[in-house]
Amino acid sequence: MAHGRGNPFPFLRDPAVMSAGSELDGKVAVVTGGNQGIGLAIARAMAAAGASVAIAARTEESLERAARTVRGLGVDCLAIPCDVRDPESADTMAAGVLQHFGHVNVVVANAGIAGAIRPMHEITYEEWRDCLTTDLDGVYLTFRRFLPRMIEAAQGGSLIAVSSMTGKRPLPERTPYCAAKMGVIGLVRSLAMELGRHGIRVNSVCPGAVGGERLDRVVRQSAQARGITEAEAMHQFSDASPLKRTTNVEEVAAACVFLASDASSGITGEDMNVSAGVVMY
Repeated sequence: MAHGRGNPFPFLRDPAVMSAGSELDGKVAVVTGGNQGIGLAIARAMAAAGASVAIAARTEESLERAARTVRGLGVDCLAIPCDVRDPESADTMAAGVLQHFGHVNVVVANAGIAGAIRPMHEITYEEWRDCLTTDLDGVYLTFRRFLPRMIEAAQGGSLIAVSSMTGKRPLPERTPYCAAKMGVIGLVRSLAMELGRHGIRVNSVCPGAVGGERLDRVVRQSAQARGITEAEAMHQFSDASPLKRTTNVEEVAAACVFLASDASSGITGEDMNVSAGVVMY
């Protein structure tokens, strides 16, 4: 592209004039798995930045509780049930969001599971498929029905997939999860090439070990698989970081807000590490 042509996508604002807390004013963000953990933190961070938010999850009771906390930040929040493993459910979710808000600017495919943590030859095919279907197919199914409306609107947008540091640095006894998260990174890069001409950016975030209930479960299962104590397993997670700690949900959420905002208007096809330095590539 020749220099001096200015901004090819005039709907992108100058990041230098954006004020704190208004990065996403007027935008609509969708977050799957938004009822707890990383997903809820992302939804709350999007709301705090000014976006209206739709959160989707399988568990309706916790979904509505989460929506109330997001509404408490002064924005509209739609709680909509969705099982990202099911094409019909994902399509219904997208239709419901578009009917409610009329448009979407940001889609965060966060829903996922840790999967079985055992040597691969002990993992059943059903466990393998459940992890791949949730963590990889779920990203495809989350994105696909929003794209026609986003392309038609010609206002750009941001797609964000929550991958993992294990998508770059595999771990033992995590074969299904690592395969799925590596697949997410490939999906994101390919889709970024496909959608760039529409001004739609596609990126992933790659969290490291994130403190919370899910990490506690992973630590328990890892300790059992390796024949070590839970304290030793947790120590291995934190010791791998130059900062000697795990990350937290707010740090992952902040990365997602950045990728959703016009401050990242020149960033697409990237996999952003939020791993406290465990992965540096």
